[in-house]
Amino acid sequence: MSGAVLALAEAAPAKVNLHLHVVGCRADGYHLLDSLAVFAGAADRLRYRPGGPLTLHLDGPEAGALSAEPDNLVLRAARLLAEAAGVAPQGRLWLTKVLPVASGIGGGSADAAAALRLLDRAWGLHWGTRRLAPLAAQLGADVPVCLDSRAARMGGVGGTLTDAPALPAAGLVLANPRVPLATPAVFRAREGGFSPEASLPAAWADAAAMARDLARCGNDLEAAAIRLCPAVAEVLAGLRGLEGCLLARMSGSGATCFALFADPRGAEMAAARLPATWWRWGGGFTEGASKPYSAP
Repeated sequence: MSGAVLALAEAAPAKVNLHLHVVGCRADGYHLLDSLAVFAGAADRLRYRPGGPLTLHLDGPEAGALSAEPDNLVLRAARLLAEAAGVAPQGRLWLTKVLPVASGIGGGSADAAAALRLLDRAWGLHWGTRRLAPLAAQLGADVPVCLDSRAARMGGVGGTLTDAPALPAAGLVLANPRVPLATPAVFRAREGGFSPEASLPAAWADAAAMARDLARCGNDLEAAAIRLCPAVAEVLAGLRGLEGCLLARMSGSGATCFALFADPRGAEMAAARLPATWWRWGGGFTEGASKPYSAP
């Protein structure tokens, strides 16, 4: 692939749950959630070159934890789209894996969503995210929100998306102890009842105001994740000890945790002070499409 000019590329940014409340449980055992999801500048990258049967090649610092087999979410997304569109799955895909695997920031879901967006263009379908959304829902609870990669309130089992508050230009640090956590195991280990949906304003003036409101919320999976993976508590302590940290919490089902800062530059500098043995990143939020979820 060296020196090749690839036709198309898509970023697959990390999804971060700034709060996650378990608000109920369906009869089939799936939990109902309320969460504010945002997207970070940290991202995997998916590239495409036409020609030949569908293949996936992996590279990047976190590629060793994945396998380019048929059950890889990128290939599953590609084959699902091809079947729905009635086209032959073709082309060479390269996934540069930067986000840690099984880490609570939707890396696999973001990769699958990027595959849908990329191949929608590459195969000349031009379906757009609204028509791709039902396919995204078949691939996993986090894939729909990753399809547009923009801040949203997540409800139901994750696929009910509504507008998020307007975000300030805050800084964000992500840190992972390099211990994978399986989402089903964390949900099984959760104890206690259910939480109410969070009450959030339409907008925040700055990062400090956002942190104050989010401090009244929580992540209902955090205690269970710490029991399964005590290193989560160490990461949270490390984040809270950083100068300028406004709020630290676990994202999703873990083990990645985040910290809010006043600005992206402060977050970038703070991330460099965390242990080098952790996966760590610092920067700001990124946004996808601007059309609101409430639009018809």
